[in-house]
Amino acid sequence: MADVITYREAVAEGIAREMRRDASVVCLGEDIGAAGGVFKTTMGLHKEFGPERVWDTPISEQAIVGAAMGAAMTGMRPVAEIMFSDFLACCWDYLANEIPKVRYMTGGQVTVPLVVRTANGGGLGFGAQHSQATENWALTVPGLKIAAPATPADVIGMMAAAIRSDDPVVFFEHKALLAGKGAPPPPGHVVELGRAAVVREGTDVTLVALAATVPLALKAADVLSGEGVEAEVVDLRCLVPLDAATVLDSLRRTSRLVTVEENPYQGGWGATVVSIVADEGFGLLDAPVRRVAGECVPLPFADALEEHVIPTVDKAVTAVRRLAAY
Repeated sequence: MADVITYREAVAEGIAREMRRDASVVCLGEDIGAAGGVFKTTMGLHKEFGPERVWDTPISEQAIVGAAMGAAMTGMRPVAEIMFSDFLACCWDYLANEIPKVRYMTGGQVTVPLVVRTANGGGLGFGAQHSQATENWALTVPGLKIAAPATPADVIGMMAAAIRSDDPVVFFEHKALLAGKGAPPPPGHVVELGRAAVVREGTDVTLVALAATVPLALKAADVLSGEGVEAEVVDLRCLVPLDAATVLDSLRRTSRLVTVEENPYQGGWGATVVSIVADEGFGLLDAPVRRVAGECVPLPFADALEEHVIPTVDKAVTAVRRLAAY
């Protein structure tokens, strides 16, 4: 394998590794076959595994997720692609009402080992219906695991864990990260779901980030370091299971917390993290907590306007400066 791999190549590689390992893994979605996916995240799968295991579907999110649910309940491990995460709304009954409840309602007799992959997030000027970060939608539904990797190696490792999970996983692939590059992981690489990573060590403030806000937080930390403020950056990687222990451990070192999320402020995952910290780690804090989040408005199409709505390096730096001076 090459010295570096892109995030989009890592998606296809992660799926391919599991398809080679387990014949029950199949893929389905719109244009994922010979076309290699609209974001080129399934390149090579159709050629290697053929139409028996890589299925092009009609333009129907209900059909894709419904078929995947049935396949998962009867012994397969389907990986279903919903082209844009905004379109999860089109199959929401399956995702919120059916898939996460089967294992519970059958007393564990039937599992739904299903991965729903989807292209998520803004920053590329795709407009209000194709740019939302929707992790917070899934976060409201008990019974779903939620993965959102920030690096190519984590894409491959978390994809392995997601496909092997006996519980349904919603796997968010951030569109703004697709061209990003990183070192490929070794064969057999698996990243346990629910295990956060400290991706930069610091002593003055903890920045908790996810997906595209991880590189954003790292850039903010570099700026702040030049001003004498050392930020520790925690990549949550998963929202369910949520690794609150790593966040609390970081706060023992820094005593200040800023969450950086693309979800809207109203109902964003940062609110859950902050509430856990207030409940379990209040004594660790030397200052109020701060949330840098998306604005509670539909996402604008124009780049200059979109930048006002989603988190930026400047917004994160400003929040930390104020907190450091508290």
